[in-house]
Amino acid sequence: MVSDRRSGVEAAGLSVALLGLAFVPGFYVATGMPEAADYTAHSWAVILGAMLFCAAMWVFRRTHKALGRNWSITLQIREKHELISHGPYALVRHPMYTSFLLMALGQAFLLANWVVGLAGVIGFAILFFLRVDKEERMMLEIFGSEYRAYMDRTKRIIPYIY
Repeated sequence: MVSDRRSGVEAAGLSVALLGLAFVPGFYVATGMPEAADYTAHSWAVILGAMLFCAAMWVFRRTHKALGRNWSITLQIREKHELISHGPYALVRHPMYTSFLLMALGQAFLLANWVVGLAGVIGFAILFFLRVDKEERMMLEIFGSEYRAYMDRTKRIIPYIY
């Protein structure tokens, strides 16, 4: 292991994201609660939500495939770790977060409930803002000017925008 940046803050961010993107919607689908936050579902919203969710799964899979043995759920740099800049990494530096954002937006459109819809967006946002700066600092420490050049030619999570 070259660098391991696991922390309580990181664990909390991952937990909140899991809560908002998995447990809250799972509980809602299983129980219908909180029913008071339901609103009328529109077919266009369900279709858009399904498309966003499918795009999230596609980006998620492509990201894992591109990372290969470099993938880790926590902030870690392993022996012989490589800077990946092909596949989805050619467009954004953090396509895993892109997939989580698409998943959160898909959830908000698919599940006609204000609480459940916002839970995914909030879970994603907390994870992203607690972790992405630390991840980029770690990559700069390890890969230096190579990562700086990569940062100059790519956006964080939304191609050509952010």
